[in-house]
This record gives sequence, structure tokens and C-alpha cells, in this order.
Amino acid sequence: MSRPRSSAVPLTAAFALLIVYASLYPFSGWRWPPGQSLQSLLVLPGSHYFIAFDLWANFIGYMPLGALLYGAGVRSGWRWGWALLLAALLPALLSYAMEVTQNFLPDRVPSREDWLLNAGGGVVGALLGGALQALGVLRVWQPLRDRWFIPASAGALALLLLWPLGLLFPAPVPLGLGQCWDELRDLASAAVENTPWEELAEPWLRPAQAERAPLSRATETLAIALGLLGPCLVAFAAMRSRARRAVVTLGALALALAVSTLSTALNFGPEHAWAWLTPATLPGLALGLLAALACTLMPPRLAATVGLMVLTALVAVVAQAPDNAYYAQSLQAWSQGRFIRFHGLARWIGWLWPYAAAGWLLLRVAARGEA
Repeated sequence: MSRPRSSAVPLTAAFALLIVYASLYPFSGWRWPPGQSLQSLLVLPGSHYFIAFDLWANFIGYMPLGALLYGAGVRSGWRWGWALLLAALLPALLSYAMEVTQNFLPDRVPSREDWLLNAGGGVVGALLGGALQALGVLRVWQPLRDRWFIPASAGALALLLLWPLGLLFPAPVPLGLGQCWDELRDLASAAVENTPWEELAEPWLRPAQAERAPLSRATETLAIALGLLGPCLVAFAAMRSRARRAVVTLGALALALAVSTLSTALNFGPEHAWAWLTPATLPGLALGLLAALACTLMPPRLAATVGLMVLTALVAVVAQAPDNAYYAQSLQAWSQGRFIRFHGLARWIGWLWPYAAAGWLLLRVAARGEA
């Protein structure tokens, strides 16, 4: 019998990409450091200043990577010693690569202390993963996962864990993830600028002249319902028990309420924490809840098929919505503060989550040989 793939594997990859993003943001101004040779760039300089928040962020930021690497190793069949060595070394190597690469970015300052703190965080995370295994936490998780999910559920579990992070970014509609076409157009425009293809691509990449009109209340209600139903169907495509599906549905609703409130409070201030509850929000959540409870009766493959249609409709509806009225204000506050990297993480997850979920559901629809 083949070993079920661990959800720690895609989560480790996602967290590593987050570290790359946080280490190299804003990805602009690349140049060779003046007066530096390749050999000198490989020797990390000492830091000239110390900020308590940065010190803790460097250390704590790498701890989850070490823990996830250890979990991915042992859940993939590695001996605990090799998994511990892997989880301790890879974060240090990744951190060193990021610190060296920061030499080529004028807005980033590499330092030996940052590398040591990152490497230390990875080692502590790996040790925490080993401690959790010694306490039997990993042994308890596998039977629990087997009772709740099918063997091929690693991708779904990773997506479900990432979904609330995507909700932290202010969306044009509550739970309306996936509005990324304007940003993709801007990236494509920058890529072809001053090239022979600029004139050819200009009609396709030109921004729309007229601003998008606000969604009607009925359309906004539909978008919110689809935003709740989508992750529920991702879970249903990896579950068999109807009763447990109902529990997951209620959990998704509670999580959507909590994270959306937290997002509004973080972006616009605690006094506006409930401002996301528009006249369309509660009807949309109720409609999504009823639809999800009705879908608990579906077999996993049918749930995956319906989930594909739901996510496609969600992306199509959200693409018609205007930008969040307070987005610019929020982005400026984040960009000028210390949380810009976390904001960037939530932004990318919010943009890409529906497409990643649709890709996983497509694989489930095409899978063969399921019991």
C-alpha cells in the first residue's frame, strides 16, 4: 500500500516561496553592487544596526519552515535523524542564498546576523518538530486524517489551511478571492515595454477606459455565497463522511466571519471591524451555507466537478467588481509599516487561491481508480 502524500510537502513549498518573497521584496532596481567582486559578495557583512522587531522576525520567521521540513521528511518515510538534518540545513542554505541575492537589490541590506538568526530559527523549528513527534502528535494526526479525508487529500488540506490567509487581504467583495487580472496586465505591460512586441500587445494590455460599476446587491450576494461554497467543495472532494462535511461547513463559516473581521480591523482600524458586513453579506453567507449543506450529499468526484464550476463563476463575478474603496489607503499604511511582507503574502494567496484550488479539483475529476 502506497504512503499517502503529506500535506506538509505543499505547505513547505508555499512557505519557502513566502520567504523568497519576503526576502527580495520589492523585486525592483536589480544591479550589480558597485566595486564588488563575486567572491566579496559571498562573504556576508556584519549588521550596522539592530531593531528588536527585525531580530525576532528573522528568528521566528524561519521556525515554521524547519518544523514543516521535519514533518514532510518523516511523513514521507525518512528516518527521524535524516529528517532533522534536512530540516536544520535547508533553512540555513535558503537564508544564505537570500542574503547573497539581497546584494543586488538597493532597498535590501544583507547581513551575517540575519543569516544566523534565520538559520537558528530553522534549527529550533526542526527541534520542535522532533519534539512533537516524540510526544506522539504526528502519530495521532495520521489516524485522524484517515478518518476524515481520503488518501489523496494533501493538496486539499494545504489549500484549506491557506484559504484564511488569503482572506486577510482586502478583497473587492467579502470572500471574493481571485481578482488579479489588472495586476497581471500591469506585469505583462512592464515585460513588453521597450520591446518589438510593445505595439502589438498594446491593444490587449491597455487598461479599461471606464471604471467598473459597483456590483448590484444580488450579484454581490452571489459572489459572497460562491466565496464560501468554493472552499467547502474543495473539502468535500477530499472527504467521504456527510456528517463531517457538515462540521467542516460550519467551521468554514465561522472562520470566514472571524478572519474577515480581523482583516477589516487590521486594515481600517478596530472601530471598523464589522464594516465588511454590508447589506449583501449576511444573505450571501446564508445562501452559501445552505448550498454547502446541500452539497454534503455529493460523492467526492461530483463535489470536485461542481467545485470547478463554482470557482470559475466566482472568478468571473469578482473580475467585474471595482477595487475596494479603501484598498489604496490600506496598501499605503501597510507599505509604510513593518507588515508589508505579510500583506504581500496575503495578497498573493488571495489572488491565486481560486486558480490553485481549481487545478487541484481538476486533478480530482480526472483521477482514476478511486474506491
